[in-house]
This record gives sequence, C-alpha cells and structure tokens, in this order.
Amino acid sequence: MVIASGRSHRHVSAVADHLLRDLKEAGYGNAKVEGLQNGDWVLIDAGDIIVHIFRPEVRSFYNIEKMWSVGEAGDTVVH
Repeated sequence: MVIASGRSHRHVSAVADHLLRDLKEAGYGNAKVEGLQNGDWVLIDAGDIIVHIFRPEVRSFYNIEKMWSVGEAGDTVVH
C-alpha cells in the first residue's frame, strides 16, 4: 500500500492521472480507480498495489496510517 498527498484537488487528480497512465504503459492494464472526479481522496487498485492519494486535510482527518500503528504494551486496539 502506498499513501501519498497532493497539495490541492487539481494536484491529487493530476498525480492519479499520471500514475494510471504510467501503470497502463508499463503493462499493468487498467487499474480500478475511485474518487478521481472529486480530488479529495483517490484510491487506485492496481491488484497487488493499492495507492491512496489525499489532500493534506483529508489525509489528516482519516489518518488511515493509524490502522497499521502499534500501540503501547497493554493497549487494546479495536478496528
């Protein structure tokens, strides 16, 4: 999984467009994509690789990195 940020709606969409084009040109076929029109959070599913591209505010709000963090000893983590 790859998590990245863009500076604006336009930047997030442009990064996603370039990545989709590069994946196709490299022979990985057509990846599935969600959120491209909105540009807040774009999810690209390229099979073995999942790419999340966020605007900074949206990345901070959802904080998906936390799902893979390790808590202190004795902490209970509920997902």
